[in-house]
Parts: sequence; structure tokens; C-alpha cells
Amino acid sequence: MKAVVLESDRTTLRPVTADDIDELSAIRSKPEVARWWRARTADEVHREWVKALDEGEAHWTVWADDRRIGFVQAYEEVEDDFRHAGIDIYLDPTVHGRGYGREATARVARFLFEDLDHHRVIIDPTASNSVAVRCYEGVGFKRVGIMREYWFDHAEQRWADGLLMDLLPGDLRSADIAARSN
Repeated sequence: MKAVVLESDRTTLRPVTADDIDELSAIRSKPEVARWWRARTADEVHREWVKALDEGEAHWTVWADDRRIGFVQAYEEVEDDFRHAGIDIYLDPTVHGRGYGREATARVARFLFEDLDHHRVIIDPTASNSVAVRCYEGVGFKRVGIMREYWFDHAEQRWADGLLMDLLPGDLRSADIAARSN
């Protein structure tokens, strides 16, 4: 999968470049983000980015008001019988609660449905991350089930549950976005 520029009403998603790494690392290191996305140095983020690109993931820097406000990645399961895509996202806490996460998530989902012909998109927030869950439900994602002891919660030093959510094209709530592809 190749990241392309994606635009919506208030956000532009641009493929991540090396120039984005320091700022994305700084956002990821803020306590409100690091709680769910372990903080990484710029070198660690760069290595993750290069490895993920080699593995076929698409990575975007989320821009709004002429500044970087976050990161989105998408990945694919390409085996014909199980074909689908997945999304992960984090945003700068200074923009939380303003609908940017919903808008960026919906825009990437639309790209995965319309441009890459996926029939299903998944997202898997930590079950206790109620802010993220509300955001994804606002896009149209449905709760599928709890994945018990899914990820290691480094803040609480224990295994924690994840919530599997999925989205079909008819579930996508598009009233909040006016998608334009470049």
C-alpha cells in the first residue's frame, strides 16, 4: 500500500517524510498519547517507520491549521479469503475533542474502501480508552468483541484487554467529511 495525499474539510494527510519524525516523536511522547502509544525517541520512530514501509504499511502525517497534529497508519491483510485493512492513529492532545481524529480516521477508511477496494476496515483500541472508542464509533465503527489480555500496558505493567471494532462501507458516517483525493 502506498500513502497518497488525502484531504478532508479541515485536515490534510500527507505521506510521512523524514522531516516529520521529530515532531511525530514529540507528539507520541506526550503523556496523553504515550499512555496508549509507548513513547519513542525520534531514532526509534524513524526505524519503525522504515520497517513498516518495507512491510507495506502506509503512514500519514495529519496536518491542520498549517501544523502537524498527528499520525495515521494503515495496513492490509491481502490474502484473498481474509482481505481487509486496519487503521491506527494518534493526535496531539492539544487538538483532542475537536473532531480531527474522527475526520482523519474517516478519510483513511474512505481511501481504503474506495481506492483500494477493501470491504472491511478494523481498528483495535485498548478497551479502557473510552475517548478513542467514542471517536471510532463516531466514524461508524462497530464493536466486535473484547480481545482478552491483548497488549502489554506499560503504564500499569500488566496485560490489558483490547477492543476489536470494524467498519463496513455502509457504516461509514460521511457527514463530517468532504473527501477529496489528490
